[in-house]
Amino acid sequence: MKKVLLLTLASFSPIPLLAAPANTNEAAPHHRRTTIEKERPELDETTKALIAAYRRDSSEKNRTALRKQVEINYDKVIARKQAKLRELKQTARHSHKIREMEAIVDEVVRDRKNRIEQSMRRFTDPRLGPDSRRSRDGFLPLIGAAQNVSIAYTPVTCEEYAAFIKESGRKAPQYWPEGKIPAGKNRHPVTMVSFYDAQAYCAWLSARSNAQRYRLPTAEEWELAAGHMPKDAEFNCGKSSTTSSVDTYARTLSACGAIDMWGNCREWTASPLNKHPSVKAVKGGSFRSSRMHCRTECRDAGMPPSKLEDDLGFRIVRED
Repeated sequence: MKKVLLLTLASFSPIPLLAAPANTNEAAPHHRRTTIEKERPELDETTKALIAAYRRDSSEKNRTALRKQVEINYDKVIARKQAKLRELKQTARHSHKIREMEAIVDEVVRDRKNRIEQSMRRFTDPRLGPDSRRSRDGFLPLIGAAQNVSIAYTPVTCEEYAAFIKESGRKAPQYWPEGKIPAGKNRHPVTMVSFYDAQAYCAWLSARSNAQRYRLPTAEEWELAAGHMPKDAEFNCGKSSTTSSVDTYARTLSACGAIDMWGNCREWTASPLNKHPSVKAVKGGSFRSSRMHCRTECRDAGMPPSKLEDDLGFRIVRED
């Protein structure tokens, strides 16, 4: 049992939020031009042992020991970021690199408590296992969230949304000629859909099931699913003037194993932006966003619920 556990946990990065596996595509242009998240340490043996101990005996003593180690790990990350900032101030040729790194350092310091809590929820989730990042029915366990919650492997695609339109009679997105999916766009994320359209889609799916309810993720659930964006993640950002198929960068996995969570299209969430009920938080950036603004921890993007944009779609969660 212990051997299986260690193999399972080795695929996750410790802190900040458990990161997706690296995509080592040598053609990737962005991470060579940015200061974004150059460090993604592997889970150390001490942390692995403490997680294994907690899974054998979920006592308060073992939980406290694990949390202490998580805090140590996170503070090491902060120290590395601060050291990188000091280095850039001495060597950077362009001031925007310094500004980016200053923003990252401010963020990791400010978000310390939240990121530690999220990591603890992941490490102590009993669903964490060898197959927890493998989609069988289009959904994956949302590790760290409620036990009955899973999240979609991809954003809702045009072909999925077309089935909803056909059965419900709801109006097709305005960029669909004569209400039909544009040629070659079947597997692209559906866009030009409002928050209310996304809610209607979820209600339609829920009505078709006796055992499951579908809804938009909260911003917190979306962040848990995405995890920390790896420095070498490949996705549709600065590469195209429009969306791409949701499968184009399928090697870039989020923390839960979902794909297409960064770039391509921004995704509606159920959460208000900064507690402002008339604006909903959107996450992940899009094909026209800067890489900096695609990061999981960016929390300043929002849209009025009725807004329609050609880079704004949605992903759903399922409650069993």
